[in-house]
Amino acid sequence: MMNRTVSIAPMMRYTDRHYRYLMRLMTKHTLLYTVMLTTSALIQGDYKKLLAYNLEEHPLALQLGGSHPQELATCAKMAEEFGYDEVNLNAGCPSDRVQSGQFGACLMKTPERVADCIFAMQSAVKIPVTIKTRIGVDEMDDYAHLHRLVELVAHAGCKVFIIHARKAWLHGLSPAENRHIPPLRYEVVHQLKRDFPHLTIVINGGINALEEIEAQLPYVDGVMLGRAAYHHPYLFSEVDTRFFGDTQSPLPQPAVIREFFPYIQAQLKKDIALHTLTQHLTGFFQGQNGARRWRQTLSLGRSLNFPLLEAVLTSIGS
Repeated sequence: MMNRTVSIAPMMRYTDRHYRYLMRLMTKHTLLYTVMLTTSALIQGDYKKLLAYNLEEHPLALQLGGSHPQELATCAKMAEEFGYDEVNLNAGCPSDRVQSGQFGACLMKTPERVADCIFAMQSAVKIPVTIKTRIGVDEMDDYAHLHRLVELVAHAGCKVFIIHARKAWLHGLSPAENRHIPPLRYEVVHQLKRDFPHLTIVINGGINALEEIEAQLPYVDGVMLGRAAYHHPYLFSEVDTRFFGDTQSPLPQPAVIREFFPYIQAQLKKDIALHTLTQHLTGFFQGQNGARRWRQTLSLGRSLNFPLLEAVLTSIGS
């Protein structure tokens, strides 16, 4: 079974294939997720381009957005054929775009439909089908509703539940506000694990440090980090030794970035814009002398070049 002790959340505009390759330079075991891809985008669009990834990214899960069981089953097959290790259903995103498609967090209002989606997906593939959801949505935020959702979806074949420990408000709050304003209720997720000890329960929401991961693990099976994993990527240099028993010493921050250089150069030859690649490096050197200069250098756009990056790295103190 896949080790889910630590994972990085799917985040639109953030967890693209370039970011995931960068993270693999620091952690070999953390489970990574793609950004959410809608079933319509995959079925009607260039699915080969959308599903492409680097082999180094494994273990890797594809997150899907959709609400039609057969469409989700079709896309789950695509995920399996492309070699993904898992396919995940998004039942927690509260954005207007997701709501207009009747998926994401609004799926929580129809547990039977969620179960139908999971059953169709699980029937189509042999890889794990998992779900990411919240503890409630709008006025449907009592524990009994969440318990019933988990019960129905588990009966449909899902064994792994990633739970954002906040409810979602579909109206009145933006997606960003939904990540901060609804209060965190970790105790609700802990209760789920007590009530469903046979299921794998992964907690998500407001967890920003390795010590906070450790504090959660007595109560759940795994911890998923979101924005902290992007804005403080070097945090993950210690994850493998601390949580996965790896004995290899972590690379210093400048060494990680230098290891990323050959990848950047290879992608530039494929006409990938430099900023698309270097934007993922802004979170390095937080709190260190030279961090501001590093961020300023990365913001130079077309004026940015490798000699300049190397000069700044050396000045920070590699």
